[in-house]
Amino acid sequence: MLALLEEVVNIDSGSYDKAGVDAVGERFKRFFAEHGIATTTIPDETYGEAIKAHVAGSGGANKPILLMGHRDTVFPRGEVARRPFRIENGRAYGPGVCDMKAGLVINAFVLAAYHKFGGAPAPLLGLITSDEEIGSPACRPIIEETAREARAVFNSEPGRPSGNIVTGRKGGVFMQMNIHGKAAHSGGNFAQGASAIGALAHKIIALHAITDIEAGITVNVGLIRGGQSVNTVAPLAECEIDLRYITPDQREAAMARIAQIVAAEDVAGTRAELMIKGEFHPLVQDDGSKELFGIYRKAMAENGVAIEGEFAGGCADSGFTASVGCPTLCATGPVGGKAHSPEEYMEVETMVPRAQGIARAIAGLGARG
Repeated sequence: MLALLEEVVNIDSGSYDKAGVDAVGERFKRFFAEHGIATTTIPDETYGEAIKAHVAGSGGANKPILLMGHRDTVFPRGEVARRPFRIENGRAYGPGVCDMKAGLVINAFVLAAYHKFGGAPAPLLGLITSDEEIGSPACRPIIEETAREARAVFNSEPGRPSGNIVTGRKGGVFMQMNIHGKAAHSGGNFAQGASAIGALAHKIIALHAITDIEAGITVNVGLIRGGQSVNTVAPLAECEIDLRYITPDQREAAMARIAQIVAAEDVAGTRAELMIKGEFHPLVQDDGSKELFGIYRKAMAENGVAIEGEFAGGCADSGFTASVGCPTLCATGPVGGKAHSPEEYMEVETMVPRAQGIARAIAGLGARG
């Protein structure tokens, strides 16, 4: 497992680096080919291709059990050269080591084990996607279509630092707002201008006021750009907005308030427009997911590991699978932490037990469905 993990971590694969993302995919396809596992590829001209690995079941069930994960990271090309894979004091380090290349590695080994020894109560399907870190613009339809036909999903995002898995996640909407004003000389004819930056300032305050920490709703303006020169009334300004929420009704209410803020003419002569750039659905634990969690928790207990479910503020592709009605567990990958930072790590000793947990849970699902 560690040998494969080192190889794939040491390939830069930022979401927009199609060549790098596809290179990681090729390494996994070679792994599957070496183990006699058939794969299919869904190409994409802009982002990395999606990969499916197919393992036959022997229990008579038709609906597949889905093992899922993404291979893109948030890091730019050159990050591997700066800090390649290493193991130190029982922890593995490197870009994407826990988020989520280690999860893909254990999924691959579970698939290989079932292919070699048999015993899967239903067909197994491994799905390796390419663009989760930017909202899955290409892979979301593939994920949803695949999950509609599946009986259960194990999404191997990193296990929590506590050792737990994730049974609920926030949804997220990622937006860009553009504000158009009117340029004018800031000294000679200031009054003839309409400041897009001034309008943006009003709107940022209003957007942040939507935040309700106790209710689990946050709005964050994380990027701003604008202006033409220091002595010009700004004709253009823009910002990028992150909305997080727990329930679908919270999303609708927040989006309605955001629409009102966008429509308001805070500075005379300015206007704004909003674009949704990406979106994740929340992971809401329904009865099917609760049952799946019980099976997984029993499987981990057989490994001598006590597991609980946690709620996470971060988004993941598991929200898409849950939203189409497929029982879903998230963060079944090895335990790790500090994702998206140079300190990202993965607890090496958790790789085998977490793989065993998925394998035992698959067996525990039985042949029904």
